[in-house]
Amino acid sequence: MKYVVMYSGGIGSWASARRLVDQHGPDNVICLFSDVKGNSTDPHVGEDQDTYRFITESMAQLGCEYVRVADGRDIWQVFTDERFLGNSRIASCSKLLKQAPARKWLQENTTPETHTVVIGIDWTETHRTAAVVKAYDPYQVLFPMCEAPLLDKSEMITWSESLGIKPPRLYGLGFLHNNCGGGCVRAGQGQFKHLNNVMPERFNVWATKEQEIRDYLDRDVSILKDTRGGTTKTLTLMDLQTREEAQLDMFDLAGCGCFVDDP
Repeated sequence: MKYVVMYSGGIGSWASARRLVDQHGPDNVICLFSDVKGNSTDPHVGEDQDTYRFITESMAQLGCEYVRVADGRDIWQVFTDERFLGNSRIASCSKLLKQAPARKWLQENTTPETHTVVIGIDWTETHRTAAVVKAYDPYQVLFPMCEAPLLDKSEMITWSESLGIKPPRLYGLGFLHNNCGGGCVRAGQGQFKHLNNVMPERFNVWATKEQEIRDYLDRDVSILKDTRGGTTKTLTLMDLQTREEAQLDMFDLAGCGCFVDDP
């Protein structure tokens, strides 16, 4: 049996791969990375630049097979093609840029009898495992970081550092996930406000791209929603930028589910 780790470039997928390499050896582990950068040359579009450094260094340490797949588009090209701006409920970017290329590779290169899918969610997200198992059927799915010894993200980061692998820089900048450069349409008000505070140039790219999609669709749509006053309204990133934190739900951080939702 070989194990295919959905390698997001986050600390959870690294820790999962590390455990499997320790248990089964590097020859039986494959790290599969779906790159969402596409053909963009903008450093603020797609994965954070430091993600590629982390992947390179961690692969050298793990010693297992590494596979990169990519659709070729970035998230903004997907939103234009699909004529739909992604949000916390529906993320076509996740489906088309992460899940579809990974599933295509699985179908062309593996079988359920010879390969097991590995997802890097940890014990704080066990409520998501049933849906993942169903989504990847007939493949068996493993969640190494949901098993003892149970580690939180800070402990995983300490583990990687102890082995000489510097974790992705977004964690040190206060982000919970290392996905889409600190943005992500699944992120909430708190995360985007934090992005504006620590990486304003990148936030401005997100805000500008969102407005370009709004203009292209000629619709009042937004990634975020404003639910104050008991009604739901659009909340553009440009509007969010001007609001004080007291006017926002700073606990609205959301989560990364690119390999967790139904492919």
